[in-house]
Amino acid sequence: MTFIRQIRLDGRHDTRRYPFTLPVVRHLVENPVDLRTPVTFLVGDNGAGKSTLVEAIAVAAGFNAEGGTQSFRFATKATESSLGDHLTLSWGTRKPRTGFFLRAESFYNVITEIDRIGGGIHASYGGKSLHERSHGESFIDLMTHRFGGRGLYVLDEPEAALSVKGCLTVLRRMHELVGEGSQFIIATHSPILLAAPGATILEITDTIDEVTYDTAEPVALTRNFLGGPDRFLKHLLD
Repeated sequence: MTFIRQIRLDGRHDTRRYPFTLPVVRHLVENPVDLRTPVTFLVGDNGAGKSTLVEAIAVAAGFNAEGGTQSFRFATKATESSLGDHLTLSWGTRKPRTGFFLRAESFYNVITEIDRIGGGIHASYGGKSLHERSHGESFIDLMTHRFGGRGLYVLDEPEAALSVKGCLTVLRRMHELVGEGSQFIIATHSPILLAAPGATILEITDTIDEVTYDTAEPVALTRNFLGGPDRFLKHLLD
């Protein structure tokens, strides 16, 4: 069961400017995306539009564009696209009890807002300011202490601050939360996170296509490289 079951885009308000110029956005107008599993990954090359799409999903779901919970309403610098205003999310009968939008590039601003709010809010984030933790530790603390069961979690490149061991820790925590009725929608480049059991992997090019773990580009390229780095580098550098 998922909270968000389908993502549709109303193309009637196409501005002919970014992000409507992205091929994936034009594809979405004619091809709604069904979210059938508790974990959905969006993968694709830099500039394909996966972060733009995951940000729009978060905004359409009521989250603050820079990240945080649905009650956060701060803004450091408005850089989000208008795509979220035109997405329609089809919700199931179950409603999430909690949720969070983690956007790696602006998480520093979220931590600063948590510190500004104060008043005991740190108890939900490990008991002290996340600014006192490393970037990766703060991500893990967030998932360990703030994320709970029956939650909707939209994550944009959570691996950005994580070591390999950190990715494994996050993968285990995700598995626990899915077992407690949570849903994840994640844009990622991480072959480790993509191994989440039962996940749907959607690869964004000019279209949105479901792929298997083995054929997902981050997995296939990483496996190819690790299988013969000298051969790979010779081909790449020559």
